[in-house]
Amino acid sequence: MNYAESVRFLYSLGNELRVGAKFGLERMRMLLAALGHPERGQRFIHVAGTNGKGSTCAMISAVLREAGFRTGLYTSPHLVEPNERIQIDGGPISRTDFAEAFGTVHAAAERLIQDERIDAHPSYFETVTAMAFLLFRERCDISVIEVGLGGRLDATNVITPELCLITPVAYDHESFLGNTLQSIAAEKAGILKSAVPAVLALQVSAAEAVIQSRAAELGCRLIRTAETKISGVQVAARHSSFLLDGTKYRCNLPGRHQIENAAAAILACEALKISVPAVQAGLESARWPGRLEFVASNPDFVLDGAHNPAGAAALSAYIREFCGGRPVWFVYGAMRDKAIDEVTAQLFPLADRLILTAPKYSRSLRPEAILEVTAHPHATITETVAQAIEVARTAPAAATVFFTGSLFLVGEARGLLS
Repeated sequence: MNYAESVRFLYSLGNELRVGAKFGLERMRMLLAALGHPERGQRFIHVAGTNGKGSTCAMISAVLREAGFRTGLYTSPHLVEPNERIQIDGGPISRTDFAEAFGTVHAAAERLIQDERIDAHPSYFETVTAMAFLLFRERCDISVIEVGLGGRLDATNVITPELCLITPVAYDHESFLGNTLQSIAAEKAGILKSAVPAVLALQVSAAEAVIQSRAAELGCRLIRTAETKISGVQVAARHSSFLLDGTKYRCNLPGRHQIENAAAAILACEALKISVPAVQAGLESARWPGRLEFVASNPDFVLDGAHNPAGAAALSAYIREFCGGRPVWFVYGAMRDKAIDEVTAQLFPLADRLILTAPKYSRSLRPEAILEVTAHPHATITETVAQAIEVARTAPAAATVFFTGSLFLVGEARGLLS
C-alpha cells in the first residue's frame, strides 16, 4: 500500500476511544514478537501524565539532538498527517517510510490473524506504535515515547526504558481511567519499571501518594521537580526564562505552565548525563505545534488544544496574563466525551466573541450543543472549521483569536492556515 492507502486502512481500524475497544497488552506483545521484538535493545525515555506530555517530550527530544544523539520521538495524536506521530531528528518520517513500515506491520498482523493467534487486527495506535519501534531500531540512538492513553495498558507500555517521567496528573478520559485522581494516577504509574528511575513533576497530593507508593514497591528512585529551586522567573507572551538550582534556562514554548514542564525535562536530561549547554540549547530550540502556537498576526491567530479542565486552566491563565486590554475571540470545538461544562466555564467568560464549530471527526460535538451550555451574548455557529476561520478573519487587528477546545480542531485549522 502507498501512504494514502495505509492511512485509509488505519482510519478504518478506529482508535482506542471507540466503543468496544479492547484494552490490554497481549495483542501488542504478539505483534512485536512476530516482528522480531523491535522494542528490545533500544534506549527509551517513557513519558506519561495528563497535560504537558507532548511539550515535555519535545523538550527532551530537542536536548538529545543538541547532545548529538540521533533521536526518535513518538507522540499522539497528530495534528494534520499521521506521519507526524513518528519523528526522527526533529522531523516527521517521510510518507514513503510510513507506508513501508505500515506494510511490514500489517503483513505480520495478517499472518497472526490467519494463524488464529490474535482475534483482530491491531488497533490504529497499536499498529503505529509498532511501526515507530521498527523505525527507531534502525535509525535512532535513543527515543522519547509518549504514552497514548493512561499508561498501564497503553500499547507503548511494552518497553523497558532507562528513564520514566510523569507530568501532572489531572482529570481526563475518566470513562477509561477512572473518576478519581487516585485511579487515574494508578494508571499513569503503570509505566514505572523495577529499579528504573522516574522524574515526577508537581502533583496534587492524592496523585503523588499513589505514584510514590508504586515507585517504592518497584524500587524506583523518584526525582522530583518539587525538590528543585526555581527562581528569577521572567515570562513574556512567547517565551520564558528562569533559574533552576542557579542555572539559567530559556524556554521558547509560550505559557507560564511550560516552566514546570521544562523543569521536568531538565531533570530527565540531568539523569541521562546530558551537559548543561546541550540542555540550554535544546530548551531554547524546542517547538511543539498546536500548543499556544502563533500562526498569524493582525489579528493574532493562536492554536491551543486545551481539551480538558487542566488545559483550559493553563490557557485562561495565559489570557489573563498577556491579553489584557485586547479583544479576545475563541474558535471553539470539542469532542462529545470531554468535560465541556468545566472547560467552557473557564474559557468563555474571557471571550469578547465566540465562534462555535465542529472539526471533521466522528466524535465531534455539534456546535448547537455547545451553544446550549453558554449564555454568551456574542456567540456564532459555523458548520465547518473553514467557515469559522473566515469569520475569525473579521476580528479587529488588535485581537487575539484562540483556536481551542480540541486537538482535532487545532489540527484541522493548522492544515487550513498553513
